[in-house]
Amino acid sequence: MRFRKTLTVLASAVLLAGCSGGDGNYADPTDKVEVLSWWSSESERPAFAVLADAFEAKNPGVKLINASVVGGGGGNAQVALAERLAANNPPDLWQSLTGAAVDSWAAARRIVSIESVFTATGIGPELPDAIRASLMRDGKPWAMPTGAHRGNNLWFNRNVLAKAGVAPPGPGYTQDRLVADLAKVAGAGTTALCLGADDAFTRVELFENTLLGVVGADGWKRIADDRFDWGGPDVSKALDYFGSYIAQADPAAGQTRWNDAVRKLARGECGYLTMNDSAYGELVAAGAVDGQQFGYAPFPGTEGNYLAIVDTFVAAKQARNGVNALKFLETVADPATMLAFTKVKGSVPVRRDVSAATLSDYQRGASAALWRDTVLLSMAHGELMNTAFQEALYAAVKDYANNKNQRAFINTVQRAGTGGTVGGR
Repeated sequence: MRFRKTLTVLASAVLLAGCSGGDGNYADPTDKVEVLSWWSSESERPAFAVLADAFEAKNPGVKLINASVVGGGGGNAQVALAERLAANNPPDLWQSLTGAAVDSWAAARRIVSIESVFTATGIGPELPDAIRASLMRDGKPWAMPTGAHRGNNLWFNRNVLAKAGVAPPGPGYTQDRLVADLAKVAGAGTTALCLGADDAFTRVELFENTLLGVVGADGWKRIADDRFDWGGPDVSKALDYFGSYIAQADPAAGQTRWNDAVRKLARGECGYLTMNDSAYGELVAAGAVDGQQFGYAPFPGTEGNYLAIVDTFVAAKQARNGVNALKFLETVADPATMLAFTKVKGSVPVRRDVSAATLSDYQRGASAALWRDTVLLSMAHGELMNTAFQEALYAAVKDYANNKNQRAFINTVQRAGTGGTVGGR
């Protein structure tokens, strides 16, 4: 219920926003800027510090106020943001995802177009086409991407798999094989699947990856275009797999946050974990070594696709420190800053002119996939569809995890509708 309440409060704030004042014509520069985000984990805090330090170095005498909100996988931050918007007291900038999330803010006239920043920094032509389109409305850009996380990853502990006699996932790995391997790990006495379900997005990411592994990029386009059969055999198959995965999840998943679940994987307390590659930065922060304690592969059936989770920042139309807000976005777009940020965050640069050569092995591979594979937007993170659909999906996934009722899942999602394609308006 917590996440559903978050979405409801946020949607209300967006809908009410159009009546508020402020025209986005920012006044003279001030000596501060306030940025609201949900980056609060062991890997996220130093990543945000990269942006803050770079901004203050480029703007002497200007203080960045870090208004980050802890917990909820971003849900708590969204509630805090909604309350501030309702009180006509917005932060100067706030963290958002791309696609439908940005589109809603722009449609509600809560944020300003940042076309001038795109022009000044030259970032527009350097972005992947799908990501650039997801930032646009009425032919203008409205958000600045910090980097791209890949959502369709399967992480595993090498030592746990070896103990269970399970070969690490490789090319051609299937969901049927994953079901069997989870059972082997459990049979060897270790929790098969770590899951930080106290943060609701992790369970929805698991379902999202499972569904993508069944329907592929063509199915994703049908979802976005509202042509997908949610009552068809593909959804039934995905739900069967999802139910099998949930049955092997950590019994303490409901009381475990996403970053704690990742640390359990690092310590060898489970065999597998699937979520976006924010997990990579957290694994490294926990002292785990790629190729020794952990490994990774595309989630089964999703090879050739890059499920992009793109963190962005948007500038409030009513920003009290608007000039500095735009300068912060210029800092985010700076190639050197973007590279330094992604090194810490575990994401990859979204500028084509930023080389990934100095990044980790994992990030170099993820960067190559971003430019090689089919880039898709995430349902779990509100990029592909509107808030109503996202809310219904979260409710449906939670209920199915508890009662395994396929008809109830289908009914919940079908009642919501998809809201159609986003981006490029």
